[in-house]
Amino acid sequence: MLASELFELAEEEERRRKRAPWGVIALVLLTGLALIRNGSGEFDIGPPQPASAAAPDSRRAPAVFSTAPASLPFSAVDRVRIPSIRVDAPVMPVGLDTDGWVSAPPPDNPNLAGWFTGAVSPGEKGTAVVVGHVDNRQGPAVFYGLGALQKGNRIDILRKDGKTAVFEVYGVEVFSKSSFPGDRVYGSKGAPELRVITCGGGFSKQNGYDGNVVAFARLVGVG
Repeated sequence: MLASELFELAEEEERRRKRAPWGVIALVLLTGLALIRNGSGEFDIGPPQPASAAAPDSRRAPAVFSTAPASLPFSAVDRVRIPSIRVDAPVMPVGLDTDGWVSAPPPDNPNLAGWFTGAVSPGEKGTAVVVGHVDNRQGPAVFYGLGALQKGNRIDILRKDGKTAVFEVYGVEVFSKSSFPGDRVYGSKGAPELRVITCGGGFSKQNGYDGNVVAFARLVGVG
């Protein structure tokens, strides 16, 4: 192997160590932590909730078709676009907060999403995670409409390497934060997948939203 190739491999390994601390994602999987725990709940009409027909079939994993695109190498994330709910937002990296919850972007910017760097980047083999607020005190935020997604809707993740990872939604569901199924949501399906998550369910002034809305999607194209 050429010295230049060895150097590139070493650089890639260093990037992986920095971006994907497997102890972090293992902790999330083992404890089943929900992702985002805040939201203002200031509005009389709450965010849309997933229809029961949109839930993924929990009896079997989604098929991995022979025509599915190959997984992509690591790249940081630039933007997320979900045309069906009019999302077009920049993405910042996020990790865990001091209490062990996955952080959300700053709530004062309603049109900002976060990519959880404790998992893979969107398009890599494994399950990538993008999070964002449902609302703030000024109004609806980036993923206010997430619960209205339907099977077959498209999610585009624009990456820093210039590629766009195109995902297709195959399920949308709301889970209680007290019994969040970490392995089901975050676990690898053996192919490039994406979870987009925000707050949802019921709301109280004391505890905030009691659930998380999760969109399940698989990679179907690369632009």
